[in-house]
Amino acid sequence: MPHILIPNVAQSYFERLLELAQSELALFFAGIIGFVLGTYIVYEISSKAIRVGVLSSHGREEDAEMIQGFWRILVLFIAPMVFVAVFFPQYWVLPTFMGAFGGMFIGWALQPIITSLAVWVIITFNRPFKLGDRIHLPNLNVKGDVLEVSPMYTILNQVGGSVGDEEAVGRNILIPNSVLFSQATVNFTPETVRKPRRRRSRDSVYTLDEVVVRITYDTDWEEAERILKEAAWDVTENIIKATKQEPYIRSDMYDYGVYLRLRYMTLSTERPRIKYEIEKRVFREFKASDKVDFAVPFVYSAKRGASE
Repeated sequence: MPHILIPNVAQSYFERLLELAQSELALFFAGIIGFVLGTYIVYEISSKAIRVGVLSSHGREEDAEMIQGFWRILVLFIAPMVFVAVFFPQYWVLPTFMGAFGGMFIGWALQPIITSLAVWVIITFNRPFKLGDRIHLPNLNVKGDVLEVSPMYTILNQVGGSVGDEEAVGRNILIPNSVLFSQATVNFTPETVRKPRRRRSRDSVYTLDEVVVRITYDTDWEEAERILKEAAWDVTENIIKATKQEPYIRSDMYDYGVYLRLRYMTLSTERPRIKYEIEKRVFREFKASDKVDFAVPFVYSAKRGASE
């Protein structure tokens, strides 16, 4: 008898486990686990596909991160509603009813938030500016490099403010997206002009800048121009080759001499450093030459004024 009872007991437990596995409750929990795992797998695959698609179309890593962030928020918003509709259909009417009528009462209070979300979607897909771009909000007198574009805020690394030049200072500024909807925004690092139904190609982040020097009336003008242009060529040679725009000179006359304005293309985010390098070379060459001299108000000549 004992030898016969043990197999029967084991078989009985196995049958009970089989019945439990085939029960509605077990299938229900299995469906929940499958839904969660399936949603996660679909999200991971689609997120990687988005990244590959953006990079393969000559987009930047930052562009992929922005679109992936939008996709993540969208999945987190839709997945719970689908979950309730599939596994708890009896409760689906309640959130639908509350969403329809509750929105009328709280919509006015959420207007800035809704506007921020709408602007976030516009920025993500239309991309008037992207991560790493340097933008300026003239009405707010704010300038900075874009660090992050979230559903509520655009975060900038402030440029200037604590220093008197256009250099990033490492201080974050949070701009509500709703503000961007009604503010003029200047992008110092734009893309090329859009072409209908064609992919936009990434343009270099160049802008026009100038170095101004004052020379005396007895300065050799040609020599001064040569020094200025050679300094710009030495510092910005790679930029000149990329933009096909060479440095040039413009001038203004005034009581104590002539303003020579050296204009050249520069990197928007490296403008202070490039300008410093050019001015340093110009100053050194002016000091070494007997043909050129800086004009100083009330003294006239920097060299003769120093010698006196």
